[in-house]
Amino acid sequence: MIVTRPATAADAAAISTLLEANGAARGGALFGDWPVEVVARWIDVAGLVVVAVDGARLLGALFTCGRDWVTAPPAVAMLQAWPGQPDAYVYGPVCVDQAARGQGVLEAMYADLVARWPGREAILFIKASNAPSLRAHQRLGMAEVACFTLRGEVFLVLSSKPVA
Repeated sequence: MIVTRPATAADAAAISTLLEANGAARGGALFGDWPVEVVARWIDVAGLVVVAVDGARLLGALFTCGRDWVTAPPAVAMLQAWPGQPDAYVYGPVCVDQAARGQGVLEAMYADLVARWPGREAILFIKASNAPSLRAHQRLGMAEVACFTLRGEVFLVLSSKPVA
């Protein structure tokens, strides 16, 4: 059974393991490095991190932060392409354990997030070539609102509220 909740410091190691396993260095689509210290700081300071669990097993993690916390080049470029509404937040990264994909984990985490921050706009970027992630986020009701190119890669910007 999928249970969602805000992440705590006790979740940092499991989240780091999940993200690192799905990072670009290992052939995944996630950007950046996610050591335990970075994940713990994000949980403590940056924004809301929603996790999905089944008992003690971590199924997924969905990160958010305020625009003022953004420093990664793709996120900076995203906000230049689409700044969003005044109370918009940055959505992502999001990662679902490979064994749990297609089982409603992303939908459950997003529903939890929307319930906690009703009416606020989520802004995210996805590499244009990442069709599975694009489809998954379109199923959540997100729509493409802009695009940008960084280091020769095309990224699409999606919003949960595409009219700004």
